[in-house]
Amino acid sequence: MKKYILITLLNTGLIFSQEISIPIDTIVKTTHETLIKGEKIKYTAETGTQPVWNNDGKPIASLFYTYYKRELPKDSKTKSTHRPIIISFNGGPGSGSLWMHIGYTGPRVLKIDDEGYPTQPYGMKSNPYSILDTADIVFVCPVNTGYSRMIADDDGNYPKRETFFGINADIKYLASWINTFITRKNRWESPKYIIGESYGGTRVMGLSYELQNRHWMYLNGVIMVSPADYKLFEDGDAVNSSLHLPYYTATAWYHKALNEKLQSKDLHEILPEVEDFTINELIPAIAKGGFISDSEKNKIADKYSFYSGLSKDFVMNNNLDIPNNYFWKELLRDKNGLTVGRLDSRYRGIDKRVAGSSPDTNIELNSWNHSFTPAINYYVKNELKFETDIKYNVFGPVHPWDRENDNTRENLRKAMAQNPFLKVFIQSGYYDGATNYFQAKYTMWQVDPSGKMKDRFYFEGYRSGHMMYLRSEDLKKSNDDLRDFIKNSSTNGMPAKY
Repeated sequence: MKKYILITLLNTGLIFSQEISIPIDTIVKTTHETLIKGEKIKYTAETGTQPVWNNDGKPIASLFYTYYKRELPKDSKTKSTHRPIIISFNGGPGSGSLWMHIGYTGPRVLKIDDEGYPTQPYGMKSNPYSILDTADIVFVCPVNTGYSRMIADDDGNYPKRETFFGINADIKYLASWINTFITRKNRWESPKYIIGESYGGTRVMGLSYELQNRHWMYLNGVIMVSPADYKLFEDGDAVNSSLHLPYYTATAWYHKALNEKLQSKDLHEILPEVEDFTINELIPAIAKGGFISDSEKNKIADKYSFYSGLSKDFVMNNNLDIPNNYFWKELLRDKNGLTVGRLDSRYRGIDKRVAGSSPDTNIELNSWNHSFTPAINYYVKNELKFETDIKYNVFGPVHPWDRENDNTRENLRKAMAQNPFLKVFIQSGYYDGATNYFQAKYTMWQVDPSGKMKDRFYFEGYRSGHMMYLRSEDLKKSNDDLRDFIKNSSTNGMPAKY
């Protein structure tokens, strides 16, 4: 017995003397086959890490990525190095790339029900709508997300946090990383696209200019999925406040909380009407503040109540300005006492008290964490064959985040003005209350005030929430829309000129 205990202790000591670390530069390659839109597709998956270098050529971080590359038939007229390539980021800031990786565009997706709710047993299934038939895909985890981590120098010192965690720092090092990746994989001849979800919208707006003006890498497309435009969110003015209403209408319609006159119509019949009211009546009314006349205030409150499913008294008591959290708590308060979700307002939650001004929790995010976390951990280890003891950070420690000097919207405009090939596609869910679809439209309108490039912007809305691809019907449609955008932004030998 003593001998057994001694061995155990020694082994334990050996275990704890080791340091858990991610390999700085490594690749694990696997081969696969799937059906996409009825066509047999062979592909390789490269899962690994690639360094971020400092100015002295020393690695300061290692980013975890997965690269899907279609294997073309021998008789293909297209060179593999000429295929479109799309580089995918999620948001947060501080979120890993798992959401779009195993929920949206990748060849494998998690098992969930048709509306996006978790099911057991957890696992993965083929994605018959993946854009891999059209473009190769790279999913990238920024520092401290997924398995990506900072690297200490020879003295054990880690880089300063401001190297990575801020709007401009994030854009700078990720652009450099992309440059290295494109060079390593010999993809300079490929049409290039970047896609970002949520905060990833801010990220890819900025990356478009940084890649073009610091790395001389010109893109064909910037894709924003449920984009977060912090330039808009932080203003807190009458415009930002008013832009919530069309989303309120959509959510109330979904929960059958509207007046029957509206409830009997299809959502797409209602939204243009409420959008027109928002732009032409609500914004001017809120802009008047306390100096609005009583008659106008009452008129606007009546319409606001009609379009939102909220009582006129509630609208009046909030001076025509309903914060999101109030809406999530109030909409169903007198109907069933449930709350509605922030990122996807189709989801309902149970609070400790019916009273209050804000839900206790983001019920939809809990649901997504529930379904995505086991799936990504299973998938990386068992199908992609990448093994590590490091925890996969669904959300990682990146805060405080430096939001100063946010010029991403203007930088997207400049990138488009400099590059006649560059087009922009925005996808939004109607039931997203965090980065709502009408705010995304507003951002699109504001990028180029001249209007001379408006024919290079595209927008699609979906009957889903923030991750509109979780709904089975929209998974198909949103991937088809991406596929069309990639094909329509192909230059086909045309010169880049105005």
